[in-house]
Amino acid sequence: MSQLIPGILFAALWASAAVATKLGVQSVHPLILANVRFFIAGTGMLLFAYGVQRTRDAWPRGAEWRQLLIFALLNTTIYLGSFVLALKQVSAGIGSLSTATNPLFITLLSALWLRRRPHRNEILGLLLGLAGVGVATYPLLLNSYATIEGILILLFGVVAVSAATVYYASVDWRLPNLVINGWQVLLGGLMLLPVTLLSADFATAHYDLRFWGAVWWLILPVSVGALQLWFFLIRQDPVRASLFLYLCPIFGFIYSYVLLEEPITSYTIAGTVLVIIGLWLGRKQ
Repeated sequence: MSQLIPGILFAALWASAAVATKLGVQSVHPLILANVRFFIAGTGMLLFAYGVQRTRDAWPRGAEWRQLLIFALLNTTIYLGSFVLALKQVSAGIGSLSTATNPLFITLLSALWLRRRPHRNEILGLLLGLAGVGVATYPLLLNSYATIEGILILLFGVVAVSAATVYYASVDWRLPNLVINGWQVLLGGLMLLPVTLLSADFATAHYDLRFWGAVWWLILPVSVGALQLWFFLIRQDPVRASLFLYLCPIFGFIYSYVLLEEPITSYTIAGTVLVIIGLWLGRKQ
């Protein structure tokens, strides 16, 4: 019971990121939304760590800058950059569903990183997860709620964040978590900035209430609230904590249906079931 309420709240907040992003990109180019979020969140975390907490001996040095840059490139620049770009072309529900496949890619990449043969369950789980995304996406492609390009960008981002997770676990970090997150978000935003300046349409951007609401929701309830709940759940029981990831696509489709009027069909339900079964198989080993 001590995990139930925090776990459900975590899944509800984490799944809301896709809807908030979908709303934000209606006001500005996706990369503008991403960069504003990265600069505010990264600067805020570093100011809190160095100014409020006054964390000692927490300034990156030597090889730590290279490690932070690699992690930032994969986790923030490529993954979150791809995510916001894809949400311009796919439904919020599919965005949440694809995010739920992240543990499957992590499991497979970890096996390759450790040079061990992936277990049958891991491969089958990944295939079921991808099949689930495909089944749920099929009617959305026909009704212009998704495009092939958007799906491919989304999956590319999921592979990138999975690689970032495996890389993060391979590094013996000296810096506190808040400092690592602050720098990787800020550095990721800086690396994304040239792409934003070259490709984003600033003339048609509307910095309205919808835009700022999306930015602050992504920063506070999602990046701060959901992650703090996730850290709490992991400290209690990492295995049980992972079960709450299964709720994310369910919440995601409910949000997209209620807030964005995106359709929920039998394909949606079947695809979500396949992803959940794939997650269960992939993490069973």
